[in-house]
Amino acid sequence: MKVQEVMTPKVETIAPSNTAKEAARKMHDLHIGSLPVVDGDQLVGIITDRDICVRVTATGRDATMTRVKEVMGKAVETCFEDQDINDAAKRMIDHHIRRLVVLNRDNGISGFLSVDNIASKSHELASSILEATIPIH
Repeated sequence: MKVQEVMTPKVETIAPSNTAKEAARKMHDLHIGSLPVVDGDQLVGIITDRDICVRVTATGRDATMTRVKEVMGKAVETCFEDQDINDAAKRMIDHHIRRLVVLNRDNGISGFLSVDNIASKSHELASSILEATIPIH
């Protein structure tokens, strides 16, 4: 099965120049936990609700003054839409993450692949991902 068969198409993005508050509002309104950060048509990072909580709120920064580019993750794990879902799941497991930005072969964003998307087709595969992403303290 290919990633494109289970991914969520039409991904919302945000620009690096937007504020952390704008990112948080967008995530809240869309009921999502992360946004790919795009400068023009180039994927430059990802911002999560956790990034905002830990890097803005917890450190006392002003979310209306903090730019996305200051708190986003710059290393974005991706997969391709025509890739096998098992390969994408292995990438999630290896990197201890629950979602991947999905690219087409021209490196344009075509979707988002989450553990929930995978669970819709394989509970066993989704369980493996979840087990690998449980924080160890």
